Formats: sequence, C-alpha cells, structure tokens
Amino acid sequence: MSRIVKGGLIQAHSPLNDEQAGVEKIKAAALSVHLPLIEKAGRQGVQILCLQEIFDGPYFCPAQTPFWYRMAEEVPGPTTEEMAALAKKHAMAIVVPIYEREMAGVYYNTAAVIDADGRYLGKYRKNHIPQTAGFWEKYYFKPGNLGYPVFQTRYAKVGVYICYDRHFPEGARALGLAGAEIVVNPSATVAGLSQYLWKLEQPAHAVANGYFIGAINRVGTEAPWNIGKFYGHSYWCDPRGRILAEGSEEADELVVAEMDLAQIDEVRDTWQFFRDRRPESYGTLTEQR
Repeated sequence: MSRIVKGGLIQAHSPLNDEQAGVEKIKAAALSVHLPLIEKAGRQGVQILCLQEIFDGPYFCPAQTPFWYRMAEEVPGPTTEEMAALAKKHAMAIVVPIYEREMAGVYYNTAAVIDADGRYLGKYRKNHIPQTAGFWEKYYFKPGNLGYPVFQTRYAKVGVYICYDRHFPEGARALGLAGAEIVVNPSATVAGLSQYLWKLEQPAHAVANGYFIGAINRVGTEAPWNIGKFYGHSYWCDPRGRILAEGSEEADELVVAEMDLAQIDEVRDTWQFFRDRRPESYGTLTEQR
C-alpha cells in the first residue's frame, strides 16, 4: 500500500556576509531569501522541508573570527520560533539548521526539528567536526553530544546528518537502526576534492540502510572568504540510490520530490542487510586508533 510523502529542500546563496552590517542585518538578509521559498513549499503542499546548513547566515568557517560567535542563538529560540509559526501555517514539518549557543563559549552546529503543528520535537547536533583549510569548524563548534536521534513527525520518521557527517557510515547506519525513513543532510560544500563524492556516498547510505535521503547544498561564492563555489545540486534519492529530483548548480530554489515510503519495506524485504548484520563481530569499530 502506497504511503506518499512530499519532501522539499531549499538551496540558496548568502546575501550578506559583512561583519560591519551586524548580526541582525545578516540574519534578516538570509531570511529574506529563504522566506519566499518556504512559502512556495507551502503552496506546493510540501510536507517535510529541510533548509541548508546554518541557513540564517553565511558559512563563516573559512575565518577564525570571534565575531561569528554572535550568530549563535538558543535552540529553541527566536529563529526556531519563527520557523515554527510557518510550519503550523503550512502544516509542514521543517528541519532548521542553525548555529546553537548552549552557554557562553559552548556552541554547536545544530538542526532543530519542528513538526507540522509547530511543535518543537528536538534537535540534532553535528557529531563529526572537520578542521582543515577553509573549514575551521572546531574553532566554532563543539562535537555533538545527542547521538543520532530520529524524530516522529506527522508524516514520517526523520533523521538528520549534517554536512561532514556524510563521510561516516556509522551514524548513517545508526539512524537506520533507530527507524529513520527519511534522512536529511544539510551541507555547505564547495567544488573541489569532495565534489565527486556528492552523489556517491549518500545514495550508498540510502541503499545500505533502506531509507530516503535529502541532500542539500548552498549555491554561490561567499566573499570575503572565497574558498570556492558552493555548487548546489541538492537532491532527493530513494532506497535504491536513484535520484528522484535534483537542483541546479547556481539557482536559489526549492527541490521537491514525492516519496512512497512503502518502498522501504519493499527494498528491505529484497536486501536483508539489517537481518544479516553481525554486530558481535564489529567491536573494533568502536576502538580509537
């Protein structure tokens, strides 16, 4: 029996990156780009929507500047409350990636999950934090400490993985074992070394775990850092690894796909990966080397 869910992903550029403008104007500029696309999602009947990594501002991690700590806010907090009102208005669950302030000096790369009635369901904190040229994330983010939660929304069980997390199969498997039907991965990734992995790793996670994946990437080049071009190509893929819908390389846009969640049972009945796991033989995976 079919169980259709309409999903949406928003990819966009960052319109204002100047520290001199101040936090309020930077956030307002980002919202001005996203709000019309959120409204469009509502008009199109999107039921589960995901925004891009740290959607309410630029990807500031190429710098190591204390100013950007000011972008962090509590979760739930002002931005999640604004998104909750939109979620209720459109009867649409929304995943809201944001820079979270837990306390002074303790910050996380976080995604809040809001249900279709506007209720805050909880949050995921990015577990894997890169530290390399252009991506100095350990300067800004503490590694997540909430594990790999799955959220029961009105329409589906949703898990979240954030950007660099996608290179690690362990968390992707944990989300599947916890019952995720749809996993979203909001990202900020530029053309270069990892671009060939963009449509390789995540469809592979979808196949290995028998769930749908929504992968989101920014677009454009963000001055003054200019670490490269965020190449978009946000997409949805199914549990067979097939691309259902894909965004362009440069445009701010909404990427929509209809997903039949009944396909999860069909695929898992064909490929019994969960049945045939051998967790008793995997002990070395949890050893630090």
